Amino acid sequence: MKLRLVTLAALLLGLGVWLSSAIAGTTHRAGARAPAMATPPATATATGMPPIRHVFIIVDENESESTTFGPSSPAPYLAKTLPAEGAFLPNYYGIGHNSLDNYIAMLSGQAPNLDTREDCLFYNNVNPTTIGADGQVQGTGCVYPAGVPTIASQLTTAGLTWRDYNDSMGSDPSREAAACGHPQLDTLDHTQAETATDQYAARHDPFVYFHSIIDNTALCDSHVVNLDLLSHDLASAADTPNYVFITPGLCNDGHDATCANGGPGGLPQANTFLQEWVPKIMSAPAFTQQNGLLMVIFDEAAGSDASACCGEIPGPEASAPGGSGPGGGVTGAVLLSPCIAPGTVSDEPYNHYTMLRSVEDIFGLAHLGYAQLPGERSFGSDVFTGKCAQPPVERLKARAGPGRRVTLTWSAASPAVATSYEVEVSELRPHRTGWHVLARATRERSLRYTGRAGVTDRFRVRGTNLTGTGAWTTSTLRL
Repeated sequence: MKLRLVTLAALLLGLGVWLSSAIAGTTHRAGARAPAMATPPATATATGMPPIRHVFIIVDENESESTTFGPSSPAPYLAKTLPAEGAFLPNYYGIGHNSLDNYIAMLSGQAPNLDTREDCLFYNNVNPTTIGADGQVQGTGCVYPAGVPTIASQLTTAGLTWRDYNDSMGSDPSREAAACGHPQLDTLDHTQAETATDQYAARHDPFVYFHSIIDNTALCDSHVVNLDLLSHDLASAADTPNYVFITPGLCNDGHDATCANGGPGGLPQANTFLQEWVPKIMSAPAFTQQNGLLMVIFDEAAGSDASACCGEIPGPEASAPGGSGPGGGVTGAVLLSPCIAPGTVSDEPYNHYTMLRSVEDIFGLAHLGYAQLPGERSFGSDVFTGKCAQPPVERLKARAGPGRRVTLTWSAASPAVATSYEVEVSELRPHRTGWHVLARATRERSLRYTGRAGVTDRFRVRGTNLTGTGAWTTSTLRL
């Protein structure tokens, strides 16, 4: 848009690898209860999504689909090379004009208000903070109260990891800090325009518009960081967050036609940025081994295109999200993943609320804000057209022996190979409910168990590999 004058210890993504002192080959007695453990995150397969373990989002600026992906596109890597390697969504829409309202929608499902629609030149609190229908805050302003959830807070609650990487943040310490960089509350935002040494714009970094993030200094400093840290985090899947949000600077995202340092801008410079970072992401272990998903999207269309899709409705404080219309126009998008067949094209309409909803479905989370609108459907089989790696499926057998001894054995029932297993037992009799751990993170394929005479036991096993944790397989035996 044109300037106007008015986490971090990375976790394995829900693999279910829970440490326990129980090991295979040990004789177990009935009644030994499992230790208290955190509930593992929901698996993606429960929502009909492929087992994607890492999501990467790169947001570029202010171009219409017809320009970016047209036959004369000045960004051939983005327009030609990447769609040939993944999925092209020509009917992907922004949800408003100008920039900030789109970014906030991506993170929280909050609709534009009168201040976010104008990019919040003055960095102040949203007021009043009443929350109404569809989780929408019924006030104007910029920084949302701590009680407003975001995809970041959802991921943290689910035991998943996230990080927000910002190109050039902190390059000029007099403008903003190198971590959690944002203006002081109730002051003018001096990051609205790039300088010759600093391209960072707070309005393109939605994480710093939520008190739930910026009020927690340790959290914000470790999670809202400079882009330079991404190369280190990509080196291993364990260090790569489950959710990665990447904001190029005002030159590298195509926002400025000519860079403040005299270099080229616009789509050619955005193309150059993508040529550097997309291969790094797509070759990273988290992407190749754990079914990564990379989305390259634009915040809004160019000019006066204020068209919308997907049943988008205005928020309570801005009757026309696009200024002159209901939305942010057609931008197009490219998605890349081992779960997407090269050359996929989907003409289905999608937008930023759709994108948020899809990420929530991938990680088994509830839908925030306008991501829950009836017209916002998640990416489906029209997008995920590839055959990516799947979690393992096991066969389980329980055999009774002398002295109430039970031998459990399990083997692969699918091409996917497990790297470890969980085994549990439940006694089917009154007042004996719940599952009890027999083994956690074991690599063995059998164990022995001592049961109770006259009691029916139900056993279950599931395997884990780099892709995720498979469903439980059960077997029942009466002694």
